[in-house]
Amino acid sequence: MINRLFPLALVGLLACDSAPPEPAEPEPQPEPEADATPDLSVLLDAALAADHRSEDNRARDAFRHPKETLTFCGLEPDMTVLEISPSAGWYSEILAPVLAERGTFVAAAPAADGAAAKYRQRFVDRVEASPEVFSKVQLATFQLPDAIEIGEPGSIDFILNTRNTHGWVRGGNHDRAFEALFEALRPGGVLCLVQHRAPDGDDTPIEERAKSGYLPQAFVVEVAENAGFVVEETSEVNANPKDTADHPKGVWTLPPGLALGEEDREKYVEIGESDRMTLRLRKPAG
Repeated sequence: MINRLFPLALVGLLACDSAPPEPAEPEPQPEPEADATPDLSVLLDAALAADHRSEDNRARDAFRHPKETLTFCGLEPDMTVLEISPSAGWYSEILAPVLAERGTFVAAAPAADGAAAKYRQRFVDRVEASPEVFSKVQLATFQLPDAIEIGEPGSIDFILNTRNTHGWVRGGNHDRAFEALFEALRPGGVLCLVQHRAPDGDDTPIEERAKSGYLPQAFVVEVAENAGFVVEETSEVNANPKDTADHPKGVWTLPPGLALGEEDREKYVEIGESDRMTLRLRKPAG
């Protein structure tokens, strides 16, 4: 019988006599993704949960749906974003951290020397209370009809306008306002508009309707289209079917204002914040 097992010494000699194997080619490694834009959803979740937001402001999330609203309107973290009339900064404290790394955030408040100067100061106070959050914010001016300094024409990617349009109508400045926003946007840019919504079929003159804070959606669309905007899509994310829009002190009867104080407070708290239209309006690209 032939033993086919080699002695260990012989195996060693055979190994020494063999040519050394060629070194293996290293596996190609994927290059790291350079300057990847962070995920919007992750950034929004972090901003909404951050410690700089008060409990009162967090409580409004259930009615204002900021993540869903900004996502619907097409916000991206590397955009140049303009917020109109930020007041005490409810949306600003969400936008500022989302845009801090890759984008630009511009807040357009009323002029410092007019009747609405207190609203500008309210925003300045909010910025000064959280300098680490608002360190990169740029402060601009938007006061109708003429004190409008919101950047060069075509310099803005995304404009956020929440619950302001009724005020423009009350002052007779709504056409001027939409024209200014249209001019500021780059071709293809978006105006994200949220506004207290009046029911269809109300024949009350629009100026009177605006005093309540509510406007018909068809009217807002008409004004926007007259300025050149295209209504790309509408959303019911901020709808509230409990709101009848016929309250004694208009929209301010409802939370968070509760203008009637303790009178029927539970009733209005149960209704919640107003029924709102949400519109994604786009400036045509060409």
